[in-house]
Order: sequence, then structure tokens, then C-alpha cells
Amino acid sequence: MKFLIDMNLTPRWFSIFQEKGFEAVHWSTIGALDATDQIIMGYALENGYIIFTHDLDFGDILAASGGKGPSVIQIRTSDTSPDYLSPVLFKAIEQFNEKLNSGALITLIPGKMRARILPLK
Repeated sequence: MKFLIDMNLTPRWFSIFQEKGFEAVHWSTIGALDATDQIIMGYALENGYIIFTHDLDFGDILAASGGKGPSVIQIRTSDTSPDYLSPVLFKAIEQFNEKLNSGALITLIPGKMRARILPLK
């Protein structure tokens, strides 16, 4: 499982993913800083990444396009620090592993997690 960390999240997430045994890349190291969400999604889809973001637009794009990928994990909280979110994130990855591999939008809200299978309807 490979993760593409969106620009709106700290690059510190890179080492957190690696410590957990996952391949990860922060968009700032591979793409233009002003890249559109569509460009980031295209890259993720072509290269087998799951997008990890704090941007709700990715879910909207998946819904509008009817796409079957890439999978997206979106967080909906003001505290996006690894110290706060790491336990919840990796619990969600474990719980929704199969869904992420086949195409899903995972939403993490303090106190709950939700998975929607792609394509969104």
C-alpha cells in the first residue's frame, strides 16, 4: 500500500508512514506546489497511490467523475498533526484495508470513521 500525502498536510507524515512500514511520498517532493487536485488524482491513479488529504474536494471530484480510483483518505478535523491523528489513521487503514485496495473514500472525523466504496453514487 502506497500513500501520497497532499500539500495541505505536514511532510512529517512521510516518516510516520515509513515507521509503520508503508511507502509514502509528500506531493511537495514530486509535483508542482500549485498542482490542481485533478493533477494529483491523476498521478495517484497512474502510480497506484492512495491519497491522504485534509481537502474535501477530492471526495467531490470522485463523486462528480464516477471514478473507481484512486482511493482517498480524507480527514475532517482542525488538528491534522501526526501526534493527534496517527492512531486513528492507522486503525482506519487496518480496518478498511480491503476497501482501500479495491477503491474507497475513507472519511475520518473525530470519534468516527466512514468508508464509501468507489464509484460514488
